[in-house]
Parts: sequence; structure tokens; C-alpha cells
Amino acid sequence: MIGSNKKLLQAAAGVKKGPTEIGESYGGGFYAGKINDGGTEYYLIVAPKSSGESSGKQWKTSNTTTSGTTSVIDGPSNTSAMNNATHPAAQFCAGLSIGGYTDWYMPAKNELEVCYYNLKPGTDTNNTSFGTNPNAVPARVSNYTGGDPAQTSVTDFQEGNTEAFATTFNWSSTEASSTNAWVQTFSNGAQGDYISKDSSYYVRAVRREPV
Repeated sequence: MIGSNKKLLQAAAGVKKGPTEIGESYGGGFYAGKINDGGTEYYLIVAPKSSGESSGKQWKTSNTTTSGTTSVIDGPSNTSAMNNATHPAAQFCAGLSIGGYTDWYMPAKNELEVCYYNLKPGTDTNNTSFGTNPNAVPARVSNYTGGDPAQTSVTDFQEGNTEAFATTFNWSSTEASSTNAWVQTFSNGAQGDYISKDSSYYVRAVRREPV
């Protein structure tokens, strides 16, 4: 009864209800899970595939250092440091206007991992050398098992369907070295720090909202 009264009071006060189900349509895209950035929790929202994904963007047009791009969780900050023509993937994300929202950005390494964990498109065995993520909510302190995470139960995000992530390298906004940047492989979850920045791969924009 107390819980019901609380919900009624929140509704009367105009308190916004956040998303509760992975894959739920929300905030211009789809709810991908929660993240923790510096003690603040956010809803992570992935852009629709048709308008928020590109299949052939370079991280950078040259293999040189970009200052301000080493965060593994602060995608907005990384993207802000790359919002120019020499960083095609980040510029693509930052330039989007979808569902009335213009705060889209290129996900940082640990944000992109949350997308994989909750919205894994296929049924391949996971690479068990990866999976720990202190910025996931709840935090994950151990690597994947072969079967965890399993293929997402969200039909639209399953391989071959309308919102599925490409089962290949997807760029994160996190720099790995002067010449390379981090990627997430959406077939088996492997994260790579060995991909040259001037290579062309997939990028999928996200946005975040405080919980």
C-alpha cells in the first residue's frame, strides 16, 4: 500500500518514470542498462540502428594521439574532444538528432561493454578473457563464462533483426594508445586495443540520462 501511495504521489508531482526493461523504447532509442560514472548512475540509451549506426567510420583519419579521450566510462567527454572532421566516428555520433534529442555520443569502452552484455545479438560462445566492468550496474568483478551473457531475449536486437548490433568490431571512444583505439566485438565480447585508428568499422551512438 505504501508503495502504491508513493507511485501515486510521484505521478501527481510529475516525477518521470525511468525505463525498467532492457530493450524498452525510451529517450529516443532503446534502454541498454545502467552505468555508474563517478558515483552517479545513468540510464544508457542506444540509438536506433537505422539512424544512429554507421558501418564505415574511422576513429581518426591519422594514427596520432588525441588528448582527452582515455576515459573508459565518460563517453560524452571523449566525444567532445573528438567532435571534428579528423574524428569521423565521433563526429557522426555528436551530429545526430533523433527523437528530439541531440546529446548523442560515441560510447566509451565500458559503456559499450554494457551494450554487449545486455544486448548480445548472437549465440556464439563468449571470450572468457573479458567481461569485468566496474562501471556496470551492478558492477561485474569476473569475466564472462562461455554462456553468460547469452543471446539477448529482446527479439529486435537478435542477430539479423532490425536493431541488432553488427557482430564485428564496434568502435568505442576510448583511446588505447597513440595509434590504436578500443573496440568491442559483438560476436563473442572480446575487447581489442590493437585496432588502428584510421581503420573503418561500425559505430553506434548512445545517450545517457541520470537515474
